[in-house]
Parts: sequence; structure tokens; C-alpha cells
Amino acid sequence: MLHKFAAQLYTLRNELKKDFYDTLRTLSKMGWKAVQIDGLHGYPAAEIAAVLKETGLSAAGMHVGLNRMTRELDAVLEEARLFGTPYFFNHYLEGELQNEAGYRSAKRQLLEVSDKVKPLGFQVGYHHHEFEFETEVDGMPALDFVLQPEDGRALVPEIDTYWVKFAGRDPLEYLSKFPNRIPILHLKDMAGDGSKAFTELGNGVIDFAPILRWGEANGVQWYCVEQDDCPGSPFVSLETSLNHLRTITGK
Repeated sequence: MLHKFAAQLYTLRNELKKDFYDTLRTLSKMGWKAVQIDGLHGYPAAEIAAVLKETGLSAAGMHVGLNRMTRELDAVLEEARLFGTPYFFNHYLEGELQNEAGYRSAKRQLLEVSDKVKPLGFQVGYHHHEFEFETEVDGMPALDFVLQPEDGRALVPEIDTYWVKFAGRDPLEYLSKFPNRIPILHLKDMAGDGSKAFTELGNGVIDFAPILRWGEANGVQWYCVEQDDCPGSPFVSLETSLNHLRTITGK
């Protein structure tokens, strides 16, 4: 299973700004097999792709804003081709869209993008936070509405264990609503001291062993580790999380 563990590059956003290529090389040396792209920070996509090839790192999808998808779709598709991934996810919904009308609009726009790119071999998905659980649309949490199939079309869910927990839900139970629909799953832990702080996998309250078992039974291709804020070096935090995954999988 080690080949399925990916580092979400938002964790290393500050390091990427200093040296994107060296950051990728460091992750490869640590034992990561893939990364999830979260912004290019001014670096050329072709050069990033070359370093991915050099290090043997795969791209476990891309995070792309709704505005880029709708206004710069050709550029997004070219980046996806260069990185060798069919998946790109809307990574955050701006505050003015965090309401019933906004979720309806976002879903419509994302499905329209999906209609354009699916014949080309690409898939559009949705990454959530806690606020998608705070608004109801058609009698269900907004996240359920956004991910609900419509006229035979559906967005790819990218469920995040931390944000599900933050919203007061059980991550494994919520994941189970989407059997064989989650190619990339976000693994993120929550501190157990009541602060709801981000923490390394294995240092918090989420039990990842049954989540990994569920993923293996339901077609998860990549387990993407992210830590929005780290107490020290994000490289150390990512190494701690990777070591925990190795421990619980016997790898």
C-alpha cells in the first residue's frame, strides 16, 4: 500500500515558494511515492513535471479553484496532461458562495466543466471543508447535495477525514456513503485535547486503520496526507504521518 501514499503540497506551501524542485526531491527521498499539486507558485508546469519524472513521484490529482476551471480551462488541462493525472478538484468555495444559492451555482458550473473534459479523459471533483455541513440544500447537507448525481452526471468526491470530524461526523461512516466513488482520499488528523488543532497522523483522535481497509475495498487509488498547520518543520510532520501509515499497514 506504500505506493498509494501521497503528500498534499499545501502542507509545504512555504517551502515550495522557496524551491519547488528541491521540495519534491526531499519528499521522494523521505519515501513518498506521490504528491497532490496545490498551486504552482510561479514555477513552470513543464519544469515541475520534469522533476516529478526525475524523482519518480506521481501526481495524485490537482487542486484548482472554480474560477480557474471556468476561465482558464485549457491551461488547467495542459497542467493535468503534463503531470499525468486525470483528476482535478475544486479545493475551496469562497465565502460568498457558502450558501444555498452558491452551492447550486457551484455544482452547476462544475458539472458543466465536467461535461467538457470527461470526453477528453479527465474528471472533475470537489474537496470540502466543514462549512459544507453547515448549510442545507434540498433537505440535506450542502456537501451531499453537491456530490449527489444529477441526470447521470456526478462530481468526484474528495472526502477529508479532518473536516468530517470537525463537523461532528464520523469519518468512516461518512465515507461509506460513497462506495467506489472516491479515487483520492484526504487523510488528516485532529488533536484530542479539545482544540481541534491539526496534528500528525497517529497523534490525534482519528483511527485510520479501518479507513484504509474501507479504501482498499472501495477502489481508493491515493491516500493523500495533508496538515494545514504544523508545529515545526512540515517535513517532520509529514515524515511522522508517513511512519504511522507504515506502522498500521505493516509496510
